[in-house]
Amino acid sequence: MSEAATRRYTGMFGVIASLFIIVQVPLYFIYSGAPPDWNIITRGLIGVTGCTFYIVYFIGLRQLVVRVSPAHEWAASVIQMAGLLWVAMVFVPQSMEVGAAISVRHDIDTTTEGPFAAAQYLMQGGISRLLMGLFLITFGVTVTRLRLLPTWVGRSSFIVAAINLAFLPAVYFGDDAADFYSAQGWGTTASMGALWSLWTLAVSISTLRSARNAPAESASGHAGTAAGLG
Repeated sequence: MSEAATRRYTGMFGVIASLFIIVQVPLYFIYSGAPPDWNIITRGLIGVTGCTFYIVYFIGLRQLVVRVSPAHEWAASVIQMAGLLWVAMVFVPQSMEVGAAISVRHDIDTTTEGPFAAAQYLMQGGISRLLMGLFLITFGVTVTRLRLLPTWVGRSSFIVAAINLAFLPAVYFGDDAADFYSAQGWGTTASMGALWSLWTLAVSISTLRSARNAPAESASGHAGTAAGLG
């Protein structure tokens, strides 16, 4: 696949994934108390669908880095693995929330109540923040060194990484979802999801636009043309 095609498909899947999460986040705030089961199940399905598209996005980013600079394959692998592990950290809590909504006979806030709530705290909080930080810092360094994307992409990666890592100590401040800064607070989880999805949307659009100026021929295409001319 050519560099232009890689940029185009990576950007496209990133845009789709980001839009799913942007739609999902408000569903956590439309009820002041325990939400009905349909809300929990719907937001869970939207979240896991969006993250399925993120899988393709992260693989595309790795492919793009390696195509531009094979010497940075190690960094590309870190970017991909941090992203894929983050997806796993989303899949599991979403499954726990939906499972609790289905199995408990009355409405509950599955972020803090139910048989699986406490097990979600680190996955949706600290672990996710660490994985996002790892992804963002590695991606920022790689973009800056290779000029893979516009300068603002690399700089904003470091800013978003710092914001994510600032929420690591939130685990010491209880689990009240109504608090901004707590293990399961809306700042630690939902706001970070919103920030992440808006950032990836902007980066994905930039990646799509960069396809216009990228080489349209793949390496094999060049080789075939050269062989034909010979």
